Amino acid sequence: MVSQRNSSPKTVASTEPLVFIVDDDDSMRQALARLFYSVKLQVEVFASAQEFLKSERPDVPSCLVLDVRLPGLSGLEFQAELAKENIRIPIVFISGHGDIPMSVRAMKAGAMDFLVKPFRDQDLLDAVAAAIHRDQSRREQENEISDLRRHFESLTPRERDIMALVAGGLMSKQIAAKFDLSEITVKVHRSHLMKKMGARTVAELVRMAEALGVAPATAQRRDRP
Repeated sequence: MVSQRNSSPKTVASTEPLVFIVDDDDSMRQALARLFYSVKLQVEVFASAQEFLKSERPDVPSCLVLDVRLPGLSGLEFQAELAKENIRIPIVFISGHGDIPMSVRAMKAGAMDFLVKPFRDQDLLDAVAAAIHRDQSRREQENEISDLRRHFESLTPRERDIMALVAGGLMSKQIAAKFDLSEITVKVHRSHLMKKMGARTVAELVRMAEALGVAPATAQRRDRP
């Protein structure tokens, strides 16, 4: 028997991907949990949207298998509530009463898939695998951006200015003229900032600047250091 998780806080040490199941039908929760366990996925089950919202969720790649018809908040209302709370868990909807307008609404709001019962086990497993992959990719991208921001914050104001202008395609000679600096000084600043950013090439530095939204317009003329 699969145990249903209650709403009390609980520390989960595992970093493995996790599937959340929200369905008010106990037999369906049990069946879905067994299916995911069969492919070595971690599972947590909930009988309502409110129960899920009260829970402490591990910070791991995950997806939400969500029934459309639920007590209290419906699945579609729950989807909107998650978006409002900036909880970005990919959702795979399941429903025994789905229709085209309902599925269109769910997909337009960002759902990964909308499966009508009875569905093939493999279709659900494929949808969940795609959802977890999306969440893993999002997390990796966010971690990369977070690392870039930390490196960027370690730059001096002048280095940030020069990074913005390098990203804008200016050569060292042009940057030197803009800031009334010698070209060798600009090259020294550029060397320092590339080392701090962990950029091996100028092209890599430009990609970092684009990811951070660093634009030439942010560069301001400063007095010579």
